[in-house]
Amino acid sequence: MFDPLFMMLVLPAIGLTLIAQFMVKSRFSRYSKVRTQNGLTGAQAAAQILREAGISNVRIEQTHGHLTDHFDPRGNVIRLSESVYNAATVAAVGVAAHEAGHAVQYARGYFPMKIRAAIIPVTNVGSRIAVPMIFVGFLLGAASEAAGPNLGGMLVNAGILLFSTVVVFQLVTLPVEFNASRRALSAINNSSMLTPQERAGSRKVLTAAALTYVAALALSVAQLLRFLAMARRR
Repeated sequence: MFDPLFMMLVLPAIGLTLIAQFMVKSRFSRYSKVRTQNGLTGAQAAAQILREAGISNVRIEQTHGHLTDHFDPRGNVIRLSESVYNAATVAAVGVAAHEAGHAVQYARGYFPMKIRAAIIPVTNVGSRIAVPMIFVGFLLGAASEAAGPNLGGMLVNAGILLFSTVVVFQLVTLPVEFNASRRALSAINNSSMLTPQERAGSRKVLTAAALTYVAALALSVAQLLRFLAMARRR
């Protein structure tokens, strides 16, 4: 915890992550209080974007939780949280439009989205076992001067390789999320869904959300660099 590498690399990335999370929550909360003048809800906004894109095979459902909105390509369904689905607010329209942007990406065969979907199984494994594997390798290396370092080194290298898939996933996620937001804002701007003032609010919500993905990538890269430096030092 008090390793200089942690203080120099990981701690600033954690700070950026906390700032990004605070911005998302505060902006979503702020613009959830701003109702759309035409009474358009999040679900209606998503349906309109899909309709204008010529997509008719994507369902829109309500899901539990707060900011749990997502597009599920396996079920071809957009799931909107309770604070978005039936909410006629600027924040709800922005979030729903973003998820509709993902559905359009999938329908159009957006290449970065295909890459992200392909590496998800490996990434899921890496995110669960990579860090424990790395630290078990360090412990084995420190516990034995004979057989330990070899086995420990193998575990550390395998763990770092697995963790690198998490970094790749976060890297590929950036263009996917940024493109979905661009599609959402373009659809909003090219329609009468929101007034110019309301569009500015939705843009602020989506910009804050984009920062969370930048922060996640920064944190993953910082952790990977720390693991590499620790492995080289040992």
